[in-house]
Amino acid sequence: MRDLVPGYLLIESNGPASGPGGARFFTDALALARAGHPVRLVLIQEGIGAAVPEAAPELASLLDAGGELWVDRFSVLQRGLTPDDVAKRARLVEMDEVAAALLAPDVQVVWH
Repeated sequence: MRDLVPGYLLIESNGPASGPGGARFFTDALALARAGHPVRLVLIQEGIGAAVPEAAPELASLLDAGGELWVDRFSVLQRGLTPDDVAKRARLVEMDEVAAALLAPDVQVVWH
């Protein structure tokens, strides 16, 4: 989804500890990526817990399938983590980037 081309923007605000819903959401993102759709998964608030290495194995598969993983820097710092605590293949982003992706034309947004 470079340059905000049409695709899917999936935003996860719940963490792995909130139950199996997050894992199912990640699996949905993976299915879209494997079907050839551009997919950007954004982790915010409690969702950033999934960006800690090994917390959500589905995310490595999403990245392998061509999806992107964005992690909100503010949410990371607010929860006492550092950028080094986040999976190396994730991209730390600011909310202005998320807002631009959210408002891009022809982008399908799903917020969980």
